Amino acid sequence: METVYQAFSAAVERFTDNAFLCVPALTGRDYLPDGTEQSYGAAAEAVERLRHQYASAGYGCGHRVALLLGNRPEFLAHYLALNAVGASIVPVNPDYQHSEMLFQLEHSEAELAICSTDRIADMVAVTRACANPVHVLDVDALPTSFPEPATALTDVLANEGSECALLYTSGTTGRPKGCILTNEYFMTAGRWYLDLGGLMTFGEGQERVLNPLPLFHMNALAITLTGTILSGNCLITPDRFHPKTWWQDVAVTRATAIHYLGVVPAILLNQPRDKIERTHCVRFGVGAGVDPRHHEEFERRFGFPLLEVWGMTETGRIFCDCVEPRHVGTRAFGRPRNGLQVRIVDPTGRDVAPDQEGELIVRFTGPDPRKGFFAGYLKNEKETELVWRGGWFHTGDVVIQDADGMLRFVDRMKNIVRRSGENISAAEVEAVLQEHESIAQAAVVAVPDEIREEEVLACVVPLLGVEVTEAFAHELIDWCLTRLAYFKAPGYLIFCESLPTTGTQKVQKSQIFETGTDPRRTPGCLDLRERKRNKRR
Repeated sequence: METVYQAFSAAVERFTDNAFLCVPALTGRDYLPDGTEQSYGAAAEAVERLRHQYASAGYGCGHRVALLLGNRPEFLAHYLALNAVGASIVPVNPDYQHSEMLFQLEHSEAELAICSTDRIADMVAVTRACANPVHVLDVDALPTSFPEPATALTDVLANEGSECALLYTSGTTGRPKGCILTNEYFMTAGRWYLDLGGLMTFGEGQERVLNPLPLFHMNALAITLTGTILSGNCLITPDRFHPKTWWQDVAVTRATAIHYLGVVPAILLNQPRDKIERTHCVRFGVGAGVDPRHHEEFERRFGFPLLEVWGMTETGRIFCDCVEPRHVGTRAFGRPRNGLQVRIVDPTGRDVAPDQEGELIVRFTGPDPRKGFFAGYLKNEKETELVWRGGWFHTGDVVIQDADGMLRFVDRMKNIVRRSGENISAAEVEAVLQEHESIAQAAVVAVPDEIREEEVLACVVPLLGVEVTEAFAHELIDWCLTRLAYFKAPGYLIFCESLPTTGTQKVQKSQIFETGTDPRRTPGCLDLRERKRNKRR
């Protein structure tokens, strides 16, 4: 099997009547409010109808189709049908606004866009401004025949090297980069996911994996979906994470495994206790970024392990701390395995000693170090070669590897504040701020400091109803000073009504302030540096 469609076809043959897709019920949702469950056989019928329509219209290798469908089941049907004919998908974040969609459609040169009804008008407006012609179709009112693509069909048949999807990474600066992901990437990611072992084991045709992450994210699309297809299992895909109904959905859908982001455990721990939270059959959770202080508490309260992983869109494969004894509450995410090599290096590219912080760089062993990774950034060979300098992929993540090989996440390199020679993790300061009972959200960034190189600036969103005063700002600094070394506390603080986020609810720090502006000059920015005194001196 070289393509995802071929893997799906094999699963249909073996597991025809098994559940392929489950959508939990959600009152008020504009599609399937009562939920649905679809077998492999039923899904195959929908895929084959669409495959015929795409093939008849002339779509194939070299063509891209944008999908603005969120987590609707139709996303998967169109994706598999397009993969069958050799075309690639360009998933579009439903939260994107006009300029973001315009960039993505123009940069990807998509020929067609399939949209949910509520976004048709927006997409049409985008295509009118688009330099390349793009047809737009309503997923709920598809014609019997699709419009032909403007470019000619190549003679190449779909294979492992064919582009399967073009996923855009949010990045920390500038426009997103389009990651070219081939069928080999998807198949490698799915097989790797199934082979992690330890506590993370999958039976064939019997697992039900609940993943609330968006299908425009490599986790849900490339890893989880491909893994469930290869094992004949069922993917449970809600439209997003719903804290109030989470445990009901877990129980009703009979999930045996779940996926999470770091904010999910924290939110669930803050929910009132309910007997339904233990009426599940989940064997493990898979995710990244759980607060170390919540890790053990979550497992004790809800009764299953959270297996921390690390991965990137560019790498496909993930590391996972899934073999006992695990390193709960340490941000550990596993050891190198199965030919995926790692090094931890300093800024000069030299290996650091065990237990020292450095950048994680990775490659695959053998003659092709890029095997199974992304094929490159679309129209950006310079950036592709930059991240692959020296034959290793540079992740931009700061990690620690101990003498036993265990890897522990520290932070993103670009999420580090360097103050007076000290490296301060923005994530660490954010976590402390968000523990305060009056804080809804926090983002920490580095700002220039004429003496100390950089200083910590915190953007804080208070909970609704909290009075924003300078006294409250001082309270927050005191809160940090009692939980962090003095130099890590914010030197500047800005109260915000909201912060820009991605579809996976990650704060987009590059969009908080306009390019070229000094955040310290923002109206309302409080200078609290005088509070940062080392009381031990």
